[in-house]
Amino acid sequence: MLLKGKVCIITGAGSERGLGRATAQLFAEHGARIVVLDIDLAAARGTAKALMGRGHMAIKADVTRRRDCERAAARTLTRFGRIDVLVNNAGITSPERLLEVSDALYDRIMNVNMRGSFHMTQAVVPAMRTQKAGSIVNMASVSAQRGGGVFGGTPYAAAKGAMLGYTKACARELGPDNVRVNAICPSLIDTDITAGKMSDERRREILAGIPMGRVGSARDVAGCCLFLASDLSAYVTGSEVDVNGGSHIH
Repeated sequence: MLLKGKVCIITGAGSERGLGRATAQLFAEHGARIVVLDIDLAAARGTAKALMGRGHMAIKADVTRRRDCERAAARTLTRFGRIDVLVNNAGITSPERLLEVSDALYDRIMNVNMRGSFHMTQAVVPAMRTQKAGSIVNMASVSAQRGGGVFGGTPYAAAKGAMLGYTKACARELGPDNVRVNAICPSLIDTDITAGKMSDERRREILAGIPMGRVGSARDVAGCCLFLASDLSAYVTGSEVDVNGGSHIH
């Protein structure tokens, strides 16, 4: 068990076929106690109930609101006394092209993807610094590396690009406190976000460009999260790990 006794907060983990729930499930299988955060409390409770083991907790939180993030961290500390891992998974995408992007859309994409991660990181770092230990995993995207993707338009690519710079800056700042910060860059993953949103022809085109010949699964991403959360990556910080089946090799 790679996370036995660890307390892990995962944001945006309510969706049944999402990266957050898959990560929560794998973490729980490895002995972690999970704090599931989602804007939809019923969905968060559904994830917590589905996890292996006992003692998991669901909290309703809008990560774009600083107070929600601070309250979630405080409730976690009250319940468990520590915070070992944060997975900044909450995010939204949008396919709009440059001239189609309104101020409202830009703000929404940036707020959920980037500001939410900023708020949650600020909320947990004091506890991690006190412990002199912690791991933060930020969910970026191949869109940040290649300038857009299958679904991600310009604001999404910008937000995930900001996430990569933010990850490296946090890693540099928090390294002396033994708090590691890393990012994961998935490509096309079979989740609720992508389900039913492309033609068979478009899917074949995408698969033709993936050396491994298949679309990624949420479990593929969760496995990378597990590595970065656990002591297997004890000397890894400031990295961006690709999970793309070879579709973007650089």
